[in-house]
Amino acid sequence: MRAAGSFKRSVLVAAVLAMLAVPAAAGERQRQKLRTARAVYVELMEAPDRRVPQRLLESSRCVAVIPGVIKGAFGWGGRHGRGVLSCKRGGSWTAPVFVTLAGGSFGLQIGGQASDFVLFFLTERSVRSLLETEFTLGGDVSVAAGPAGRSAEATTDLKLKAEIFSYAKSRGLFAGLSVEGARLGPKKRWIRSYYGPGLTAEAILFDNAVPQPPPDARAFLEVLP
Repeated sequence: MRAAGSFKRSVLVAAVLAMLAVPAAAGERQRQKLRTARAVYVELMEAPDRRVPQRLLESSRCVAVIPGVIKGAFGWGGRHGRGVLSCKRGGSWTAPVFVTLAGGSFGLQIGGQASDFVLFFLTERSVRSLLETEFTLGGDVSVAAGPAGRSAEATTDLKLKAEIFSYAKSRGLFAGLSVEGARLGPKKRWIRSYYGPGLTAEAILFDNAVPQPPPDARAFLEVLP
C-alpha cells in the first residue's frame, strides 16, 4: 500500500512539474523568436546595395519580422512561419505582438527552403484588419515587393500606394518579394503566454497596454527605425 501511495505521489509531483514547465518553455520560444527577428531586421538594414528607401522607413506605421518561413513544395505549395509585429505610436514603438504567416504560394518556390520576411505596413487600417481576423495578403489589403538598392532611393516611384511592402531573404540575399496569397494573423496563445492572460494584440499595439516590454522585446524595438 505504501509503495502504491508513494507511486501516486511521484506521479502527481511529476505532473505538477510538467505543468509548470510548459509556460517556461513557451516563454523561451517567444524570447528566441524575438532575438531571431532582431537579427533578421538588422541584417536587412545592413545588406549591401539592398538598402530600404528612407522614405519607406519613415512612412511605415508598423513593421513585422517573420524569420524562418518554411516552404513545403516545389513550384506551388504552402508556407508557415511565426514572427513579431510592432507599431509606431506617439513617436515610439509599441511592445511587439506575435503573428503567424501561413498558406498561399508566393515567389521563390524552392521546396524545403526557409526564408526570412520583413513587412512594412503603411496604414493602421491594414494592421487593425489582421487583428480583427486573419487576412489574405494581396486580397484584403494591397501588398507589393519592397524596392531596394541605391537606385531605389532616387528613382523610386514609391507613390506608396500599396499598404504593405515586403522583403524576403533567400539564398543569403534580401530582395523585394510579393507575398500575395499568404494569410497573416495574430498568434494569440503566444501573446497570452508571453505577456499574461487578458492582454490582446489590439490592447498592446493601440492602447499601450505594455509600456515596459520585457528585455528581449526591448532589444528588438531598439533596432526599428
